[in-house]
Amino acid sequence: MHSLELLFSDTATRAQLRVGANFESALRKISLRFLTAIQKSPSVLEVEVDDLLTNLDVLASWPEPATVHWDPQLANLASDSVADSQAVKSLLDAEASATKNIDLDGVLGAGWVGDLTAFQRRDIRKLLTLRHGANFSVPGAGKTRVGLAVFQALRNTRGIERLLIVGPKSCYEAWQEENQICLSDPLDMQVVAHGVPPSADILIINYERLGPAVNELSAWLTARPSMIILDEAHRMKLGADGVYGSACLALGPRAQHRVILTGTPAPNGTQDLENLFGFVWPGHGRRKVTQAVGTGDLAHASEVLRPLFTRTTKHELGLPPVTPVIRSVELPGLHREIYDALVGHFSARAAGHESDFQALGRVLIYLMMAATTPALLAVGSSRHEPIEARVPTLQVPEKSTLFELMQDLPSYEMSPKYQEVLAIVAANAAVGRKTLVWSTFIRSITSLNQILAAYSPAVVHGGTKDRELEIERFRNDPDCMVLISNPATLGEGISLHHHCHDAVYVDRDFAAGRFLQSLDRIHRLGLAPDTETRITVLVAEKTIDNVIEGRLADKLQFMGRILDDPAVRQLADLELEPSVGSEMSKADLNALMGHLHGDTP
Repeated sequence: MHSLELLFSDTATRAQLRVGANFESALRKISLRFLTAIQKSPSVLEVEVDDLLTNLDVLASWPEPATVHWDPQLANLASDSVADSQAVKSLLDAEASATKNIDLDGVLGAGWVGDLTAFQRRDIRKLLTLRHGANFSVPGAGKTRVGLAVFQALRNTRGIERLLIVGPKSCYEAWQEENQICLSDPLDMQVVAHGVPPSADILIINYERLGPAVNELSAWLTARPSMIILDEAHRMKLGADGVYGSACLALGPRAQHRVILTGTPAPNGTQDLENLFGFVWPGHGRRKVTQAVGTGDLAHASEVLRPLFTRTTKHELGLPPVTPVIRSVELPGLHREIYDALVGHFSARAAGHESDFQALGRVLIYLMMAATTPALLAVGSSRHEPIEARVPTLQVPEKSTLFELMQDLPSYEMSPKYQEVLAIVAANAAVGRKTLVWSTFIRSITSLNQILAAYSPAVVHGGTKDRELEIERFRNDPDCMVLISNPATLGEGISLHHHCHDAVYVDRDFAAGRFLQSLDRIHRLGLAPDTETRITVLVAEKTIDNVIEGRLADKLQFMGRILDDPAVRQLADLELEPSVGSEMSKADLNALMGHLHGDTP
């Protein structure tokens, strides 16, 4: 008879503690030690798995430890957490010797034929020192090849037979190519479309398909010793609060080895990092981040967390430096009047609704549109626009002053941001340089398509029927001097660095990760040493643009200091250059409300 049973609940992100007769009071007593405890009945307690693993010592006080029974997979997860905690502690003292002792060529075996750079070999060794690991290297560092090499080494040394790769669709081609290039006898790698192929050595699935396939994938992972890799792992940064995160957390315990790959691990700060580490090292990972960052000393936090991840920086890749600048544009008279009227309009509407994220999210988007041109407010978003920017047409009372101002604007003034983009594209085209123009809104993209018509623009957004054709035209057509797109559509999974070295941001949102990912489309491995990469961010003076700039700077400073990467910190402090022509965190919300209430410029 078991006095206490510990098993997974139905969600697999929570654990159940069930007690036998006469142990209800003991269960109530230990429930007070768990922050996420929910008493389902006098004999059943539920807690988040991460909370349980973080506080395993609570169970030491159980009155009859000999009659405690663990679900085998949950028991393995608890053992892993303790073992990883001990391993990390030893690495803090002897990290260098631990990695040097690995005979990498020996563990990869004769079947591995892919070339490896010095930093890739270092990263593979580092990831092999722990059962689970994180690779935060920048795009272009070869994270895909490193991940495949770790799997190959584990196949040869620890009996791992299967690999599940979760990532965006844009990663499929890279994994398939690396399988063919790096292994003399390529493995059976299949994409999950309709059902899970039982015979595959490696399965690839995108985050969007993951939820409905969790049960099948769980069975596939547990049937044989398995490993799971999350590619572009920042997509599950919401953890158990997000659809992708909860599915990943449900699958994580089914695999004996877990690895995450992302160049932007903390786009919104500490919480993102906690959720990523919570997937890799349940219990230990989240606690380690909280303790490290809680001191407020990010240099110390970086040193403490360094044993938990590997990162190859752009400096190590030998990339020429990027030149990021801000061009501040002044709103002309009528544009200024409309923007200020909108702030007053929204300030009144927002009063008393500070907790309504959906409503304030729309306010943010309206203000972003107005900072570019209020003309964008007159037409609702297209059905192809990214969901976070999907807002209806702004309804303004016809008898209001704001309504009258908005009717007259297109007749008198052109957006100063559009004028600036035109000037930049024209100057670049005159010397044979192509330009990548980023804007969040579809209407803005289509407007720029008309304004820049003389430069035969290529256009890519969610509604583009043949984006490959447009991208190829930009790359190879000498008359096509500009590509206009939005980071949500083209911010990942494409390389343009051989054809374009100039990017202009018409607007940005609060998503620091998306900003960094989009930057890497033109600044990545393979650039000639003398290449000059120029990034220009347009900011409308005394608008929401200034708030976004400040919040992004804070986020990039945090990420750069945690990762000990000066290149990321540089992007947090852009130089001001004179002009020549939608993930909101709590801090983002506070900044927006401050702008509406007149606390910020």
